[in-house]
Amino acid sequence: AEYRDGHIPGAVFFDIEAIADHSTELPHMLPGPTQFGEAAGALGIGDGDIIVVYDSIGLYSAPRVWWTFRIFGAKKVCILDGGLPRWKAEGRPLEKGEAKPAAKKFTAEMHVGAVAMLAAVRMALAGDGVQVVDARPADRFAGKAPEPRPGLRSGHMPRSFNVPYARLVENGQLVSRARIEAAFTDAGVDLDKPVITSCGSGVTAAILTFALESIGKEPR
Repeated sequence: AEYRDGHIPGAVFFDIEAIADHSTELPHMLPGPTQFGEAAGALGIGDGDIIVVYDSIGLYSAPRVWWTFRIFGAKKVCILDGGLPRWKAEGRPLEKGEAKPAAKKFTAEMHVGAVAMLAAVRMALAGDGVQVVDARPADRFAGKAPEPRPGLRSGHMPRSFNVPYARLVENGQLVSRARIEAAFTDAGVDLDKPVITSCGSGVTAAILTFALESIGKEPR
């Protein structure tokens, strides 16, 4: 509904709930490559296209979509700095309704190494070589606030670190390199070691991934 009410001219709506694995009850889990390729192609996104992702908050769900496209082989994926709020603040045009792009061919090949499986996470938590970093707010990480989805236990994975995603975002944009580095190091994260990012349902972890890549790290 937000998209139909006003979006950047020509932009298409990527629904992270619909373009997902529906064989599980967990929300917006990654789809398979066939499903993703068909969905991306139907949105008018094809092989070799430059893809610019934005959201209505500024920097919240866009990194998840950025990460998802890259998982499936897109080479040129960017995030609009400041998102829709900055676009509006600069007086740029909007259009209403739905875009109707011509379908294209998107060849999806999944980069499985960019996704940590359960066994890899368990190994990381048990050892000192790889760090698991949680993007949730501090009160949820500490178990002092309930999880938003009913039935989930509060707290965090033992020996994981907490870098709340909000520390990395200001006015819909990433904070400076120095502040990104400080957010991680203040939490006890060694930026010279590999990082697996995590969160409540697979959205805000991508903000941490995006921030780490912006300072030259390659997490998953």
